[in-house]
Amino acid sequence: MRVLKLMILPFVISCLITGTATLNIQKNRKIAIRTLTYFVSTSLLNVLIGLALVLSFHPGDPTVKAGAAAVQSHDVRKVSLLDGFLDMGRNLVPDNLFQAAFEQTFTDYVPVTLKYNEVKNSTENSTGFSIVHHTSVKRQLQFREGTNTLGIIFFCLIFGSVLGTLGPQKDAVIKFFTVVYEVLLKMLMGAIWFTPVGVGSVICGKIISIGQLSHTLTQLSWFIATMAAGVLIYQLIILQLIYFIFVRKNPYKYYLTFGPSIVTAFATASKSAAMPITFQIMDEKAKVDKQITRFILPIGTINMDGTALFLTVSLIFIAQMNNIYLGIGEIVTVVLSCTVASMSSATVPSAALVLVLMLCSTINAPAEDVSLLYAVDWFVDRLRTTNNLLGDCYACAVIESISKKELKNKSEVIIKFPCHHLFYVLTIYE
Repeated sequence: MRVLKLMILPFVISCLITGTATLNIQKNRKIAIRTLTYFVSTSLLNVLIGLALVLSFHPGDPTVKAGAAAVQSHDVRKVSLLDGFLDMGRNLVPDNLFQAAFEQTFTDYVPVTLKYNEVKNSTENSTGFSIVHHTSVKRQLQFREGTNTLGIIFFCLIFGSVLGTLGPQKDAVIKFFTVVYEVLLKMLMGAIWFTPVGVGSVICGKIISIGQLSHTLTQLSWFIATMAAGVLIYQLIILQLIYFIFVRKNPYKYYLTFGPSIVTAFATASKSAAMPITFQIMDEKAKVDKQITRFILPIGTINMDGTALFLTVSLIFIAQMNNIYLGIGEIVTVVLSCTVASMSSATVPSAALVLVLMLCSTINAPAEDVSLLYAVDWFVDRLRTTNNLLGDCYACAVIESISKKELKNKSEVIIKFPCHHLFYVLTIYE
């Protein structure tokens, strides 16, 4: 698992630069627009699925809160939704690319005690002063451990796009990153042999570390069931329909092709860790155009379908536990906020819980109740990660299918000549 995570950063850099340079976004901006449109549409679709399920199942029960409040104790702070979006913008354009390889920017809230004199009238002709202490919160920009994948992706996207507009001198740079990708594939083959052992060890370790597992799962079983139902509906029905409508092939055969990637993503709770295996399957088994895979898979950090589903279910689950009324306006706010916020989630385990904290303020829900989700997030995180992974895989197939003209970029010269009452057609490619 550590070897797979080790290759994430070089994989993202080499694949994204190679993909955007060979794709030449200046000529194929339609592919980029279609990709972003697909990402937003599927994220919104997952939000609507989660909304329908959580309102139907109604997993939130005040007794759950009372019975499970002592399971986990975490320092939960109120986080401003605006600060979250501002942090996403700061991480999008880091001021130091090397620092972005191991640190992210975030807004920290530091309590500050202010002292001031308050004037009090003791009598009609005299006044007195008293010292008043007031506690406020000061915002400070801090750095925390973790790769700023968003900033690196943005830089590589711009670098590759500009590189693709250059002349013949670009070939040497593209060839360099292509060789880097081939080297990483050979390194990957050694790591794959240890995948079964790694998967079993990670899952067993997580199960052992949870105290009172049966009690915790009993209290939050409906929440898990709602999430599982949403994941299965999206993977087994919605994605298959999307694939069949656009590609016109057997969708379940394509789905089973990504078995090793799904298992790796489930074990590590990170689709970035499964990215090397996903690339190999795309090239060798799925046979998807490399221009598409090297462009879509690295920027898949903004396509978090499972996270969008989780945010919606979690937010309304907390509202139901606290008997918070949700009208049409509040539901529309939840839908829009969860759709946008899911696209800023990091591809690391339990990153979505931070977004739930941010979104609690949109419906005036107590952020402290997010601590209830920590007890089962080790399992739910793995469910939503499989949705995140498959969303990228199916996006590659769909975008390739509707972008055949831009990918082939060919001009046909029709030369007809009779031969046994048949005509042969000669196609000359650019």
